[in-house]
Amino acid sequence: MDDTMYYELATMTLPFGTTGKAAANVQAYAAGADAQGELLGCWFTDIGQLNQMVVLRGFATLDALQAERDRTQKHASPFGCGEIFQSLEQHSYRGFPWMKPVRPSAESGIQGPVYEIRTYGIKTGGVQPTIDLWEQYVPARHKLSPCVVAMVAIDGPLRFTNIWAYESLNARSQARADAVAQGIWPPKGGPAHLTTHMVSTIALPTAVSPLK
Repeated sequence: MDDTMYYELATMTLPFGTTGKAAANVQAYAAGADAQGELLGCWFTDIGQLNQMVVLRGFATLDALQAERDRTQKHASPFGCGEIFQSLEQHSYRGFPWMKPVRPSAESGIQGPVYEIRTYGIKTGGVQPTIDLWEQYVPARHKLSPCVVAMVAIDGPLRFTNIWAYESLNARSQARADAVAQGIWPPKGGPAHLTTHMVSTIALPTAVSPLK
């Protein structure tokens, strides 16, 4: 049985002072009668490119993800925010096949409120080695701070995105230092499969985010 999950990471650039309204509209849009998938995360950026809302939705099948993408592309007001956002990007991903599906904090016990969203470019031929190395190394790293998801892009440039949860920025710094000191992160040999295109964003959950 294939338990691979599919995800969409959507990013909206918003004007000042519109976060609350946009978040409420995203929640309503994701819960619509004709909507596919499940709202998992709705964050607002705090460090990195600012004034952005990042929305993570999960799908059991690629067909469901594509159907929802089609709905959004044809919708008069995507995410209920067509009158608000200045720009919208949508990216599709396939979860690493060995990872458990992302669940809300109430089910998974994973809590922020500081979430780090990291995207790395992958060299040609590097996808499967990266998946395999992460399967080997993530369990020990996860004990220091939970890995919410790792997922490979299925559109655009070859890359993967991983999301981590921390209770604070200090906790993030400590977990990363401890992981290096203990020799459990980064995966040995892992960087050899990556390009130098790496982006990191710190984001905080909005009031509607199932990942708190």
